[in-house]
Order: sequence, then C-alpha cells, then structure tokens
Amino acid sequence: MPTVRDLREQAGEEPITMLTAYDAPTATVVDEAGVDAILVGDSVGNASLGYETTLPVTVDDMARHVGAVSRATDDALVVADMPFLSIGVDEKTSLENAGRMLKDEGAHAVKLESGPHTVELTEKMVQLGIPVMAHLGLTPQHVNQYGGYPRQGTDTEAAERILELAQAHDEAGAFALVLEHVPSNLAAQVTEAVEMATIGIGAGPDCDGQVLVVDDAIGLSEWSPSFAKQFGNVREEMEAAVDGYVDAVESGEFPAEEHSHEEADLDELY
Repeated sequence: MPTVRDLREQAGEEPITMLTAYDAPTATVVDEAGVDAILVGDSVGNASLGYETTLPVTVDDMARHVGAVSRATDDALVVADMPFLSIGVDEKTSLENAGRMLKDEGAHAVKLESGPHTVELTEKMVQLGIPVMAHLGLTPQHVNQYGGYPRQGTDTEAAERILELAQAHDEAGAFALVLEHVPSNLAAQVTEAVEMATIGIGAGPDCDGQVLVVDDAIGLSEWSPSFAKQFGNVREEMEAAVDGYVDAVESGEFPAEEHSHEEADLDELY
C-alpha cells in the first residue's frame, strides 16, 4: 500500500492513478486493478444518493461510505472527502470530523475543498497526523457561488490566485492537490511550482496523476463531463442483464430446475 509520502515522491517519476469508489464491491474492483489511491468522494451525493449536488451529503454519509471502501481495500491509499460545512467552520469540529475518517472508518488521508480558509487548517491537521489532499479549481461545494460548474482559472487574476493557494497548501504540508477543470497550461505551471503531487481532473496531461469519478470511467453515468472518458459501458451491460432477468421470469424460464431443490420429507405437509 502506498503511503502519502510515496505518492508525494512519485510525483514527476511515475503517473499517479486515482478513481472514486463509494461501496465495497466497487472498491474491490478498483483496488485489484492496481490504482494508487481511491477517493471516497462527496460525489457520492450525485453518483449514488440521488442528489443534484454534493451539498446535502453529511459527515455520517461519508463515514458510512468511507468505512465500506476501507474495509474492502487492501492495496490502494484511501482518501476521504470532507463534505460541505464539515470543515472550516471552526477548528475543533473540523479536526474531529476529519479525524473520525481515519480513526473510526479506516481512511489514510482526507481531501479538503480548499481556499484561504484551509491553509492554517491543513497545517494543523498535518501536525496532528491527518494527511491532507488539497483541492483547487472547480470545487463543487461552491456550486451556488459559481452558478454551476464552470471552468476556473481562465483569466490572469484567477489563475494567479489558484497558483498562490497551491503554493500555500504545499507549504502547509499537503501531500497532494486535486486540480479540477482548469486550463492545462495553468495546471502545468502549478505542477512545476509545488513539491506535492498534482492530480488532475479536466486539467490536462501535465499533472502528476489523474482522477475520474468511477461511474464516468466505467460508463455507468447517464451523463459525463466533457473532460471525462468512458473506458467501458457498464450501463448498457446492466440494462441488458436486467432486461434478461425480467424476460426470464415472465416467460417462466427462471428459475429453472437447477436453481432450486426439493426435500423428499416435505412432500406431505399440506
């Protein structure tokens, strides 16, 4: 299992692979594929819980999913996403919520949607033994502020702000940084400017690694963002399997003789 130090040292040497997972069966498949890290993202809100945004996801929601993934993972580093308003409101609550993911649920690190308010918090968490993955660019918990999910860092002022925040979190001790939906040339410059590993999603090829929502990667989502790629079509396979099940039950084909058994002593019950 790679440590946070391993991932930081891997930056620039070998591409880092990360996928999301929200449940034990998916985590097992992802882990056995050999990914370096599994992110239990608050994207569980959109992907699995039926919400339109990540905002309704609670600490209890995340704890349940982080625990499920951690129990099913043997080799990958498990990173727990901290949901909306679980960190940054006050230090004590932030530390308790983040610590719960490691102490009770088995994660190895937490991810914070980052800003000026998370620099000192990152430093404090690292001092206490809670490894931190920062997250800049498009941060979905700010959906109401953004008015949607637009690309970030597209002008000089915004790009410089992202670069400065990346450097601040690097100095605060973050071991990695997710850069989401930013121009590729900005991501390349951030990667050059920091020692921590950069992991891109919609940020071009020059980051130290890449992450995707697993539902997008395997082709389970009804819709995927333009920067994602489907490497399979699980949704089509599921639809075919469910259609086949319904047809087999309705036609009487299932269950067949091999799917049941009889006990001779029970023939005369009624």
